[in-house]
Amino acid sequence: MANFDPKQFVETQRKDWNRVSSAWEKWDAWLDAGFESCNRQLLDRARLSPGHQVLDLGSGTGYPAISAAQRVGPGGHVTGVDLAEEMLEVARRKAAKKGLKQVTFRQCDVAALPFDAARFDAVTSRFCLMFLPHLEKTLQEIHRVLKPGGRVSAAVWAAREKNPYITIPMGVLKDYVSIPPPDPTVPGIFYLERPGDLKGRMKAAGFSDLQEEDVPIEGIFASGREYLDCLKEMAAPLQGLFEKIPKEKRAEAEEKMVQGAERFRRGSEVRIPGVALAVSGIKPS
Repeated sequence: MANFDPKQFVETQRKDWNRVSSAWEKWDAWLDAGFESCNRQLLDRARLSPGHQVLDLGSGTGYPAISAAQRVGPGGHVTGVDLAEEMLEVARRKAAKKGLKQVTFRQCDVAALPFDAARFDAVTSRFCLMFLPHLEKTLQEIHRVLKPGGRVSAAVWAAREKNPYITIPMGVLKDYVSIPPPDPTVPGIFYLERPGDLKGRMKAAGFSDLQEEDVPIEGIFASGREYLDCLKEMAAPLQGLFEKIPKEKRAEAEEKMVQGAERFRRGSEVRIPGVALAVSGIKPS
């Protein structure tokens, strides 16, 4: 990690996710359906109840913060935070449309949370922690802002071989673009894919009663072409690689990705499986 600059990495992340915010809004119904099982599992493991105060890290366009707000009801409150302000604007519009006044969103660095100690009953996070260059500091911050006995529930991407939704394009891209071997020390999509990794780091941060489990998810598309369109528009970490494909080879490469997705056709739908790795724990009383 000699050439890794955490500050530049964070700034690039901010710009990338802001850039794709409109695409996440466009594909929102698909996101709701495809990742509902993961959202539900996170909230179940956090044991949210009416009246709870909840912090959601890396909310993006409102996942799972909006679902959490529905669980805690008008007597509770959910605060969603993210690096990308334009993603949060989408979340605010969605919450307003649902009439949810018990959820607010603010931009901040999750490694330096602007909240008092022991403020929240639960902390949730979906597909955020693997992108953090200061993960240990963030876990310490989560521990700090939780009440004693409070729960943390987080999901990251499980092993790449379990996630063809992401690996289909990567398998094709390597034939057209020079992709260096992944550095396991640098944050990224599969940074926390190894079983026990996030769990061990959470234990080191002071959490107990830790549980780790795979959560199946599924991307459902009308066609392999729709899958590719969705991925190209939404997947900020992959967009730079798509742009590097030589122009004269792009149609060929994209057709290979489409056919890779079509291998998962089930009748009238393309159903691409995936797996999230969910880890939950408690701040000891």
